[in-house]
Amino acid sequence: MKVKFFATYREITKCKEAYIPTQPDVWSLLHYLSGVYGPEMKAKLFTADGNDIGQDAILLINGRNIAHLGGKNAPILDTDTISLFPMVAGG
Repeated sequence: MKVKFFATYREITKCKEAYIPTQPDVWSLLHYLSGVYGPEMKAKLFTADGNDIGQDAILLINGRNIAHLGGKNAPILDTDTISLFPMVAGG
């Protein structure tokens, strides 16, 4: 499956996109990414207690926000494209 990284996530990963082994759901994917890209990625992806997705992380599966697909339990298929964005603020 393909994961696209944007903004600060691209800075952490040093790449625009990566092909990774298919994960069964978003929660598993986030744990996989934090294992590959280290503590800086983990700090961005998870809440401080590690029990939920961090407020900075916006995830899309094939262009649809995971909030509409089951949140952290949203299933992922091998053919899916995941996009990972940070929350953006400013004017």
